[in-house]
Amino acid sequence: MPSILHDRKRQSQSYVAPIMPRDLSSNLSIPLVPWILLLLLLLLHLPGAARAAFDYGDALSKSLLYFEAQRSGHLPYNQRVAWRDHSGLTDGLEQGVDLVGGYYDAGDQVKFGLPMAFTITMLSWSVIEYSEEIAASGEIGHALGAIKWGTDYFIKAHTHPNVLWTQVGDGDTDHYCWQRPEDMTTSRQAYRIDADHPGSEVAGETAAAMAAASIVFRTSNPHYSHLLLHHARQLFEFGDKYRGRYDRSVGPAKNYYPSVSGYGDELLWAALWLHRATGREEYLEYVVDNAFRFGGAAWAISEFSWDIKHAGLQVLASKLLMEEGGFHLKEKHRRRLEQYRSKAEHYLCSCLNKNSNGSNVRRTPGGLLYVRHWNNMQYVTGASFLLTAFSGYLAKSNQDLHCPRGSLGPEGLLLLAKSQADYILGANPMGISYLVGFGPKFPTRVHHRAASSVSYKEDKAFIGCAQGFDKWFGRQKENPNVLVGAVVGGPDAKDVFRDVRWNYMQTEACTYNTAPLVGVFAKLARFEGRRQQQLLEGVHPPISSC
Repeated sequence: MPSILHDRKRQSQSYVAPIMPRDLSSNLSIPLVPWILLLLLLLLHLPGAARAAFDYGDALSKSLLYFEAQRSGHLPYNQRVAWRDHSGLTDGLEQGVDLVGGYYDAGDQVKFGLPMAFTITMLSWSVIEYSEEIAASGEIGHALGAIKWGTDYFIKAHTHPNVLWTQVGDGDTDHYCWQRPEDMTTSRQAYRIDADHPGSEVAGETAAAMAAASIVFRTSNPHYSHLLLHHARQLFEFGDKYRGRYDRSVGPAKNYYPSVSGYGDELLWAALWLHRATGREEYLEYVVDNAFRFGGAAWAISEFSWDIKHAGLQVLASKLLMEEGGFHLKEKHRRRLEQYRSKAEHYLCSCLNKNSNGSNVRRTPGGLLYVRHWNNMQYVTGASFLLTAFSGYLAKSNQDLHCPRGSLGPEGLLLLAKSQADYILGANPMGISYLVGFGPKFPTRVHHRAASSVSYKEDKAFIGCAQGFDKWFGRQKENPNVLVGAVVGGPDAKDVFRDVRWNYMQTEACTYNTAPLVGVFAKLARFEGRRQQQLLEGVHPPISSC
């Protein structure tokens, strides 16, 4: 049996809590050329098909479909991914709690609470910012369904004010088996955090997810929104009162989703989302009073992920400051939020190659933001969302982004986000879409147990642990099932991608890769639709008109 043991610490293994801005030096070969001109030059060297406008509405639809392929539990009657079936129906039984449902994080069958919660937070943020655009694409029902599948599970998992079940399954045993989720014989041990075994990161992130989701459902389902907010407030109080790192309490999580950045960013993140959901000043006071203690207004970091939330909370804090010119804020709050915004701008400027101290995010020769070799696309999609969202904040407040190497208007940020989305969709040196199922060429050997094995609905014959490796993992053919909407790990620093199943650094997809793109594709779909209409009318719109 081939050994494919791997862990998610790959995604933050080189992270060191910084005092000064993180040094991620740029490798642009022509650093003095304005970045917009450089992007245009890169596009001129791509095949004509790749330069054509992409169907962002179709990309949005496919992105939301992916989450149905990742479902655990009893699948609903309207399940669209037909090659999946019910799974994990006894989760939590040994511990006397119902933990059926939720999402598998990637190509395996473990339900990890921290990345699942981050996925729901980002899906909710996408809907909060772009609900009209998602609705215009006919996808609002699917977006709400994707969020609710996660929040329904969190409600089950939060069995007591100070108890949260954070994981089902054991990564070690799971990764030594290659089975469909419908055939699982691996451990379904469930793990929890409580007052004696704290886990502030996962409590904080789950609180953030439920608070953000409560905003999403506020109009369409007020009772459910209130229930989510009730759980969110309890979880935040629990995570803050009993502070501690969750991977010290839940040992099996440490080899897969370790908390390298600590819990301070999650607690600030949760407090910000609770403030947005409730309007209560106590949560804003928490964000202000703990700004430096937890690094929110102190750390200038050039990455954003399921573990490292600083850039996201800094952008969210900036939104509060930029709304109505910040005049509704107390002076104490406004001053502190200005410090959050300064660090948010460092992150955005580093993505735009506009910092002057060498702390810019690297780029591949094809123009892709490049942070780390293992599942780099998670950083690209997260950056694309934050650039898109901040572009909108700038436009609404009639402001520009001021970086050490020049200023940019809202259109500059959206241009970079669009270039990253286009790279993902096929405008790249290999001419391949890293969004599975989109376009004529995409990864066909995704590192995913269910997609790479015959559908349970087609053949219910049991697939054993070792049998799956022999019959399905090791085969050279394409996967029998297309994991539509999944965003794989992506190419290396030289834009090279190897579409082989064992190459999990590049071919495994994760829920938190796709979630941020829901908002990005929704925004770009509206922009492209308006642009096409204006071109038909003989008007040449600037990108800022979106």
